Amino acid sequence: MDVGGTSVRAGVVDERGSLLDTARVGTPSEENALEDAIAGVVENLRNRHDVAAVGLAVAGFVTRDRRSVMFAPHLAWRNAPVADRIAKRVGLSVTLEHDVNSAVVAEHRFGAARGAGVAALVALGTGIGAGLLLDGEIYRGAHGVAPELGHLTVVRDGRACPCGKYGCWERYCSGTALAATAVELLARYPGRSTVLSREIAGDPGSVTGRRVARAARDGDPIALRAMAELAKWLGEGLALVADVFDPEIIVIGGGVSESAPLFLDEAREHYAGAITGARHRPLARIRTAHLGDDTAIVGAAALAMDTL
Repeated sequence: MDVGGTSVRAGVVDERGSLLDTARVGTPSEENALEDAIAGVVENLRNRHDVAAVGLAVAGFVTRDRRSVMFAPHLAWRNAPVADRIAKRVGLSVTLEHDVNSAVVAEHRFGAARGAGVAALVALGTGIGAGLLLDGEIYRGAHGVAPELGHLTVVRDGRACPCGKYGCWERYCSGTALAATAVELLARYPGRSTVLSREIAGDPGSVTGRRVARAARDGDPIALRAMAELAKWLGEGLALVADVFDPEIIVIGGGVSESAPLFLDEAREHYAGAITGARHRPLARIRTAHLGDDTAIVGAAALAMDTL
C-alpha cells in the first residue's frame, strides 16, 4: 500500500513483482479514520485474493525497526505505532517503510536498478524524495530518516522552502519548482510565451508543473526554458549525490519523470560536467523508473514478503 496525503493506493503483488489487483480510497485527515480506511482496503482485496502480509509505504519518517511513523507532513500520524495497530485490525503481519525506500527496492529487484550494488532513486514530484541502497541494502541513517536529498542547499539564500531553509534542491528541481520557474520567466519576459500565457490567462496561481510540461511539449519557449532550468538543477544535484555516494545507477522517478524526454539528456550533460573529477571517473547510469506509479506499492509488498 502507498499511503499518501491524497489517497491510499493498494495492490496485490506476487513474488515476481506483478500487480494482480488494485484498490484506492481517499486519505482521511484523522488518525483513526485513516487506519479504518487502510484496514478496509486490505479486507476488500482479501475478499478476492489470498493475502499473506501487508506492506505500507509512507511519505514520512519511519523508525529503524519499521514499526512506527515518527512524522508524516501530509498524514495524521505523529510517533504512532502504525504497524502494530494495523496488524491488530487486519490479523496479518505489517511492515512499514518510507515510500521512496520502497520504490528503490522495487526498482532494484524488478526494474531499472536490477542487480546494482549501489543505487539511488530520486523521485521528482511536489518535492524530492530519495532512497538509497548500499550493497543492496536500504540505507536509513542512524535514526531512520536518511537520505533527505531534496533539502540539500543548492542556492545560498535562494527560494524559501517549507522545511524552513532557503535554496533547497527541491525548490529548483520538482513539479513545484518547474511551476515557480515558469512564473518567474513569464514575469521577466512578458510576451515571449504563447501556449503557457494563454493557458493561465493572467492567473499565475494556475501554473502547475504538469501545465508547464504540456506547454513545453507544444514548443512554448518559456516552458522550454523552465524545463532547461530543471535539467540544469537536476544535473547539479545528481553530481552532489554522486560525489557523496558514488552510485552505480541513479533512477529518476515521480510524476515529473513522465516528462523525462524533455530534460533528462540535458540533465545528464550537466551532471557529467559538474561531478568532481569530471572526465576522469566512471559516471553513474541515469535511468527513469520502470514501474511508474506502482513502484512504491510493489516495493512495500516485496519488503513485506521478506518478513514471511
